[in-house]
Amino acid sequence: MTVISPSRSSDILLLIARLAMAPLFLISAFYKVAQWPGIVTLLDNQGAPLPMLGGVIATAIEAILPLLLILGLRMRWAALGLIVYVLGTNLIAHRFWEFTGGAQLGQMLAFFKNIALCGGLLVLTMTGPGRFAMQPRP
Repeated sequence: MTVISPSRSSDILLLIARLAMAPLFLISAFYKVAQWPGIVTLLDNQGAPLPMLGGVIATAIEAILPLLLILGLRMRWAALGLIVYVLGTNLIAHRFWEFTGGAQLGQMLAFFKNIALCGGLLVLTMTGPGRFAMQPRP
């Protein structure tokens, strides 16, 4: 029987956490590119400033930072960047307090899902990427 040491198992869990969080962003980036300029129109309709630039920045963030998360390369900065990005998108796209009925519930769930995601990313910023990373924690 193989026994996994606590530090090795935590390194495996950190890798799983990094791998679990990244697809959400990568899939979103893919659809932003595939349906361009839909994100620009959406941002414009939501009153975001500079919707074209915002669309480009959002797509770049969703494509690059999750890859850094997966690789464990500059992972703490990538996780912090994703936290800031997610909080910003919450304020732009998931203002549930402006909705009623079923639409409000959907927006509220998306808003608090994003808050939970920020909690996971915050834990990664505190722990570092673990041993299975291009830049393992010291």
